Amino acid sequence: MASNELPRHKAELIDLCIRNQILKFGSFTLKSGRVSPYFFNAGLFNTARTLSCLADAFAQTLLQDKNLPEFDVIFGPAYKGIPLATLVCARLGALDDRFLDIGYSFNRKEKKDHGEGGGIVGFQLRGKRVLIVDDVITAGTAMREATDIIKAEGGILAGIVLCLDRQERTTDGENSAIENCRTEYSVPITAIITLEDLIVGVPDETLKGQMREYGKQYAPISKQ
Repeated sequence: MASNELPRHKAELIDLCIRNQILKFGSFTLKSGRVSPYFFNAGLFNTARTLSCLADAFAQTLLQDKNLPEFDVIFGPAYKGIPLATLVCARLGALDDRFLDIGYSFNRKEKKDHGEGGGIVGFQLRGKRVLIVDDVITAGTAMREATDIIKAEGGILAGIVLCLDRQERTTDGENSAIENCRTEYSVPITAIITLEDLIVGVPDETLKGQMREYGKQYAPISKQ
C-alpha cells in the first residue's frame, strides 16, 4: 500500500510529521526500556503550519469516525492537551456549523483560590458530555487523572481521541494501554494515526520492515 491509499488527513499528517522531525527514525530507547525504530515527539507541533495540520486531522477524524459519540465539550488535559482542545474546537466549528456551540476546557495543574477560582478553565463540565483529546496514551496514568477530573467536575466522559496509537502492549500486561482504557471507561477511543498507518505512510521499505517487526514483537495479544 502507498500513502495515497490512506485517507487524506492521515497521509498529510504523517508527511508533515516526517518533514518536521516530529516522527523520527533510528534506534530509540523508550521509558519502557524497549528499543523502538521510531520516535514520535508531539511537543514539536509548535508552529502555525504544524498545529494547523494537526487540528485539521483531529477535526476530520471527529467528522468521519461514525463510532464516536455526540459531545458537548472538548477537554484537553494539561499541558499538551490545552492547545489541542482549543484548536480542535475552533477547527470543528469552522468546518461544520453543527459544532459552533461546543465548548472547550482544560484543567489547571494547581487550583486557584482567587478570581474565578477552581481547577477548570473554559467551558464548565457539569452535566456535559466530554470528549478528551490528547497526543498518546502510554501507561494510562495521565488519562486516569483526566477522567477523574471530569468526574469530579460533574462531567460525563463520552470518548477519547488521540493523535497516535502505537498499538503495542503495556510492559505489565497483554493488552495495549488503549485497550485497557476502553475496558476501564467503556467509551469509544480512537486515534488519528496508528502504527499500521505509519507503516503504510512511510516511503522507505527498510523502515517499513523495521516497524513491522517491532509491531509484531510487542503487539497486544488481541493483535497476534
